[in-house]
Amino acid sequence: SVAGILVCLLEYPRSKRKKGSTMERCGQKYMTAVVKVFGPLTRNYYIRAVLHAALAVPAGFLLSTILGTVCLGIASGIYLLAAVRGEEWRPIEQKPRERPHMGDTIKQPPSNPPPRPPADARKKQPAEVGG
Repeated sequence: SVAGILVCLLEYPRSKRKKGSTMERCGQKYMTAVVKVFGPLTRNYYIRAVLHAALAVPAGFLLSTILGTVCLGIASGIYLLAAVRGEEWRPIEQKPRERPHMGDTIKQPPSNPPPRPPADARKKQPAEVGG
């Protein structure tokens, strides 16, 4: 059961993607703090691959835990492949949200007083006046 808790601590916090955005799991920031405390021991995927493989060995001797052994073995292989490709676990950093300024959102004030005709009628109107 201690091995299960250790695996859950490692696996719950998502890593930040290289491209795009990453959705943080509920309560992940607390688990991320725990993972960050151990530094390179938890960030390096080679270490995670060896840890998962080592946890799979004792579970392989019991028939009731064979499914968990297979899952840990597959996870170890995936981490090894990711480590070979140069990936590592990175925490998701929260960026402070910037509020848009009201002056930046309004590009040009309206030229006609209200009530205004629809946009497509306004585009046709100057052509009719010129003809």
